[in-house]
Amino acid sequence: MKKALSVISAIALLASSVAATGCSKKDEATTKDGKTILNLWTFTDEVPGMVKKFMSTHPDFAAKYEVKETIIPTTDGNYQPALDKALQAGGKDAPDFFCAEAAFVLKYTQGDMSSYAAPYKDLGIDVDKEIKDADIAQYSVDIGTNPSGDVVGLGYQATGGAFIYRRSVAKAAFGSDDPATVSAKIGGGSGSWDKFFEAAAELKKKGFGIVSGDGDIWHAVENSSDKGWLDGDSLYIDPKREEFLDLSKKLKDNGYHNDTEDWGDAWFADMKGEGDKEVLGFFGPAWLINYTIAKNCGSWVDTGKKDADGNAIQELDTSIGTWGDWAVCEPPIGFFWGGTWLLANKDSKNKEAVGQIIDWITLDCTKDGLQYMWANGTLNGEGGTKDSVASGTVMAMSDGSLDFLGGQNMFDVFVPANQYANGKNLTQYDEKINQKWRGQVRQYTAGNKSREDAIKDFKQEVADELDIH
Repeated sequence: MKKALSVISAIALLASSVAATGCSKKDEATTKDGKTILNLWTFTDEVPGMVKKFMSTHPDFAAKYEVKETIIPTTDGNYQPALDKALQAGGKDAPDFFCAEAAFVLKYTQGDMSSYAAPYKDLGIDVDKEIKDADIAQYSVDIGTNPSGDVVGLGYQATGGAFIYRRSVAKAAFGSDDPATVSAKIGGGSGSWDKFFEAAAELKKKGFGIVSGDGDIWHAVENSSDKGWLDGDSLYIDPKREEFLDLSKKLKDNGYHNDTEDWGDAWFADMKGEGDKEVLGFFGPAWLINYTIAKNCGSWVDTGKKDADGNAIQELDTSIGTWGDWAVCEPPIGFFWGGTWLLANKDSKNKEAVGQIIDWITLDCTKDGLQYMWANGTLNGEGGTKDSVASGTVMAMSDGSLDFLGGQNMFDVFVPANQYANGKNLTQYDEKINQKWRGQVRQYTAGNKSREDAIKDFKQEVADELDIH
C-alpha cells in the first residue's frame, strides 16, 4: 500500500507477552522499567496502527513488552537495504518482526533473505488449522510459504482487483451506471481486452477517457500473466506482459486516456474529475478505493483546525468533488495488486510474543480480531474505512456497503475477484524489473524508440543492474 510517510519514525507502543521466552534480560533490549522491547520494521503507519489496537485490547501484554517501530517509506528505495542490514547485523536492535509488500515479499519468503524468516509454527501458531478455520486466500499462503514448505508470512488484506468507475461518466456514455451494464460494456470476466477497447472508442466519442494512464491497466496485465519475470535464473517476458507494449500504445495513439503516470498529481486530478478530460475509471483492489481514490476525490476541505499531532483536520463536503459517484464491477482480466505480509525474525528472542501479535492480525477470525475490524471499518470505532481481508470466514460475516460507492456492497465484487489472485507469477526482483519495463514501454509509446529497441534496452538494463540475462 502506498501510504508513504515522509520521515523515518520510531515510536514506542506498549505490549507484553503471556509466556516466558527462555532468554535472559541481558540478551534483550529493555526499557528503564524492565519491559522487553520488540522491534517492528515497516514502511507505512498501517501495521503500527494495528499493533496499537492489539495492545490496547490485550492489557496483559502492556505490562511486559514495549514495541518500538521503525518506519521507512519505500518511495525512495530505502526500506529494503535498511531492513536487510538490520537483519544481517542481528543483536538487540534487529527487527523481531517486519513487513514486506507484494513487490518484494518473495525476497523474504522464498528468495535471498528468506533464511531470516521464522516459520509461523515456531511462533506458537497452529498454522494449518488456523489457515483452514479462517479460510485464508490461497495466494496469500502461497506467497508466504518458504522453499521448505513452511508458512513464514501471511497478509491481512485480500487484494483481488475490480474496475472502479465513475457513475456519472458511465451514465453519460452508456446510459446506465449499473455495475452489470458497465461490466458487460468493458468485457467483464471475458479474459480479453477487446470489449474494453470498444468501450474506449465509445467513450471517446462522448469526450471521455476510459482510464487515466497506462499504469491503470498495467497491474491487471502484470498480475494476470502466466509466469513471472524469471524462467529459472533467466529473464523471461511473459507474452501477456509483452502485449502491454501494444495495449499502452493503443491507449495513447487513440487518445483513450490522459497519459498520466500513477501516483502523480495528474493521476490524482482524474480522481477529482479535474483532468484534461473526465475518465471512466481505474483498476484496483479495495485499498485503492479506501486510501487513494476516496482521499483524492476532491470532496475534502480544510477546516483550518489541527489535531493533537499538528495535522490539518478536514471535513467531507459531498457538494464538491466525486464522492458518492463511484461503483465497482468485474474487470475484463482477473488480477490482484499489492498487499502486505507479516514476518518474524528467526533470531528473535521473543517469538511467542511476536507470534501472538501476528496471529491476531492475520489469522484471528473472531469479531475481536483485526480481520473483522479491518473488513467492517471498526478498528478505531464505528464508521471507519472498510477493506477486503484475507479471511474468507470474516468476509462472509461482513458488510462492504460504502457511501462512497453510492451504497454498493463492494464485497459482492471483491470476494469473487480474489479467485484470480495468483501467487505464482511473482519474483523477488519485481519492484526493480517492473520499473524498468514500464519506463521502456513509455519510451516506446512516446515514439522515442522502436518496439524492438524498447525490449532490447529493457533486457540490457536488467542485466546491468541485476545480472539477470
